Amino acid sequence: MRVADDDDAAKAPPLARNGRGRPRSEAVEQAIIEGVVRLLEDGVSLTELSIERIARTAGVGKATIYRRWDGKEALFVDVMRAFEEPDPERPGTSMRDDLVCILESLRRRGLTMRSSALLHNVFAQMKALPKLAEAYQETVVAPRRRIILDVLRQGVADGELRADVDLEMANDLFVGPMLLRTILRPGAPLDDHLAERIVDTVLDGLRPPAR
Repeated sequence: MRVADDDDAAKAPPLARNGRGRPRSEAVEQAIIEGVVRLLEDGVSLTELSIERIARTAGVGKATIYRRWDGKEALFVDVMRAFEEPDPERPGTSMRDDLVCILESLRRRGLTMRSSALLHNVFAQMKALPKLAEAYQETVVAPRRRIILDVLRQGVADGELRADVDLEMANDLFVGPMLLRTILRPGAPLDDHLAERIVDTVLDGLRPPAR
C-alpha cells in the first residue's frame, strides 16, 4: 500500500490537508519508521537496508525520505527513539528527586531492552556502524548527559552537592550502575526502587558535610 507523501499533500484539497486526524507529514514519517521496523523484524540487517528498499516498503518516494533525514544514520536514530519512552518531566523539587526521576527512566529503558529482542539486536548491530553509533551518541546520549549535568550544577548552587565535586565524574557515578545492570549484567535485577537506592548511595559520599 502506498502512503501519501509530500507531493500528494501539495495536490490535496484544503479540506483534506486541514481536516481532522494526524497531520499528513507526521503520518508519512511514521510510515517510514514503521517500514524500517518491519524490515528489521523480517531479519534485514542495518547494513543491508537501503533508502530505496525503505521507501518501497513504506510506500513513499526516496525524495520523501531525504527531505526528512540526510541519510540512513539519522533515520535509524529516529527508529531507535521510536522504541523508547519520551524523556520524563522532572519534578524540580530537589536535585535528589530529579536524579531519581532520570534514573527511573533509564531503568524502564533497560526493561524495554531486555523484553525486546529486536531492540537488543539493533543496538548490537550499531557497534559495527561507527557513523550510526556516533549519531546516536551526539543526538541521544549527549543531550541526556547535559540534562544530568544541569541538575548537578543546580544541586551545587542549592547546597545539595559539594562545590568541589567533579560533575562529569558524578554524572558517571549516578548513571553507571544502571547502565552496568542493563548492558553488562543483563541478569541483574532492575527492581522498582533501584533508582532511589543508586541516587541515595552516591549522594552519601557527595553531599556537603552536616553542620
